[in-house]
Amino acid sequence: MNGLRDYSGEFNPNIRIEDFSEDTLRKLAKLYSKLLMGVDGFWYLSVKEKMNDEMAIACDLWAWDKYVRYEVNHLTRLLNIKGNEVITLLKAFQFSAWLQNCEYAVETKGDNFAVLTITLCPTLSALEREGEGRERKFCESVAPLMFKMYANCFNPDIEVKPLKLPPRKSKKEICCQWEFRVG
Repeated sequence: MNGLRDYSGEFNPNIRIEDFSEDTLRKLAKLYSKLLMGVDGFWYLSVKEKMNDEMAIACDLWAWDKYVRYEVNHLTRLLNIKGNEVITLLKAFQFSAWLQNCEYAVETKGDNFAVLTITLCPTLSALEREGEGRERKFCESVAPLMFKMYANCFNPDIEVKPLKLPPRKSKKEICCQWEFRVG
């Protein structure tokens, strides 16, 4: 597919996203994922600033609960992902806007057991740079709930268990590690 690599030329009132090259579309998809996470972060910080951290977390979880179901519904329909196993959850999760911003590895044993190891997490990096210690609170209380929200979209019997969580002693350490299993 030949297409535009950028939009540096004249204004085109009829330009469409499909006019761009595959490489540019890949970059654009990654950018959209980053922008979505940016909006989430700004939204959270605005509630924290106007109210407090507890209210920001409560509102964030409310919004994520709605968003996760919306995202999973659209991803599974678009990509024809069907099933209720852990592996099905992971297939959809691979295309989640949040996970697209991370670097990770997945180990599976059958269809109903997996370990997700996140080696680069922009959320954790931002919280560590902030220096308020919120990474521990987020990763211990909010992240498990968010992972369980995703799991519940496929099977409420999927258990989500953190194996390693921040704080990290070094940026060379993994960010976190999670086990997903049925039974």
